[in-house]
Amino acid sequence: MPTVTGKADDQQERSIHALLPVLQTQSQTSLTRLYQRPSSCLSIFRLLGAVERQLVMNLLWLESPIQTSTMSSWVTKEGKASFDDALASLARLHIFPTFKTSMRHAITGGGTSVSFGVPAEPDEKRTAPSIDVLDAYALERWETVLHYMVSSGTGQMPVKPSQGVLFLLQRSGLMAMNQGQLQITSSGFQFLLHTPHTQLWELLLQYLQTLEERQMDLVEVLSFLFMLSTMQLGREYSTENLSDTQREMLEDLRDYGLIWQRKASSRRFSPTRLATTLTSSLRPLPTATNVGDAKDQGFIILETNYRLYAYTDNPLQTAVLNLFVSVKSRFPNLVVGSITRESVRKALVNGITADQIISYLTTYAHSQMRKNKPLLPVTVQDQIRLWELERNRIKTQEGFLYTAFASQADYEYVLNYAQQLDVVLWENAAKRCFFGSVEGHANIRGFIERRTGGGGG
Repeated sequence: MPTVTGKADDQQERSIHALLPVLQTQSQTSLTRLYQRPSSCLSIFRLLGAVERQLVMNLLWLESPIQTSTMSSWVTKEGKASFDDALASLARLHIFPTFKTSMRHAITGGGTSVSFGVPAEPDEKRTAPSIDVLDAYALERWETVLHYMVSSGTGQMPVKPSQGVLFLLQRSGLMAMNQGQLQITSSGFQFLLHTPHTQLWELLLQYLQTLEERQMDLVEVLSFLFMLSTMQLGREYSTENLSDTQREMLEDLRDYGLIWQRKASSRRFSPTRLATTLTSSLRPLPTATNVGDAKDQGFIILETNYRLYAYTDNPLQTAVLNLFVSVKSRFPNLVVGSITRESVRKALVNGITADQIISYLTTYAHSQMRKNKPLLPVTVQDQIRLWELERNRIKTQEGFLYTAFASQADYEYVLNYAQQLDVVLWENAAKRCFFGSVEGHANIRGFIERRTGGGGG
């Protein structure tokens, strides 16, 4: 019987997938419905940590219940904490007993469930799209979203995603309206540093939060996502067995590049690599052109004179650099620019922080720079942070100045009233004046008028 040891590599393996906390908040009734589909059970099993997976497999083929004390004997002293956490996690997911039956079917192929999708009959007139076509489609759709995030509001004219995608980007806080245009936020810039797999799940979790107002069934939505994750790349599937909710999802998933359809009314669809890798550790995109997927390919060299050289031909990486770098020259595989006060201020105005800029430069530093200690020039790091402090040195806030009081008693009386409302932003007792927020102005003005019989402060 394998044992739980609680080693450091196991701790790394136990990082929690972002979807699991959402599942753990669902009712037992909803989870039981979800577990009736073998594809859902197999997908959730993939998302579990190593210890949880081991416990599930140990218990999967047992016909009778087992005492917790017996299970404790499987665990070493060092692995006791990991074992307790795993057991608590499985309990919150209500894993047994429905899960066990469907999981057995997923492994053995038993049952009559069509939860893994129904392959479409071959079409003699049209051939199914090749894997290369599906990969190109998924890459184009996904990079359209990322390009729009980094380019919108910068004077460029990026291809605009669908309204559904734009709504989700704004709803998730990755983009926000600024002077009538959607622009990337601090959270959006952090989003770009993540891997495509993490980025995709961040958007899908936001998608799940919109289901209630759209009157869509959460269990049906999750079931379809799990079904897609177990389908075969390069194969066409029929829409005939999908529920109304799942058919409604087809349009949304096309916008994100998860599925390919010849036309919206088509009765068949093909999952792309973005969909089939939803619950696996495989790359969701065919190449490392995505910003967050190139962490092993450093391309930035930064000099002490703030000069920056980026060895890349990736338009998306170049667009990200444009957010905080003053680009001077572009060549087929090289971008030359400088980090200037104005370029950093532009990034700060868009909500990007100094730490995020430094983190990006560190993450994608060229291998030659990784020989340096510290990795980035200290003078450049300090200056970027100083530019941020320079901008944060003064904080503006709208309000009203109250002055010219007839006496000290009048001043203190009105000031005390404003302080009770918690709207005083600044005061100067020597000059008998104070500054109040916009929200409190109507109340303060009314109070002064009542006291002075129509006079003003």
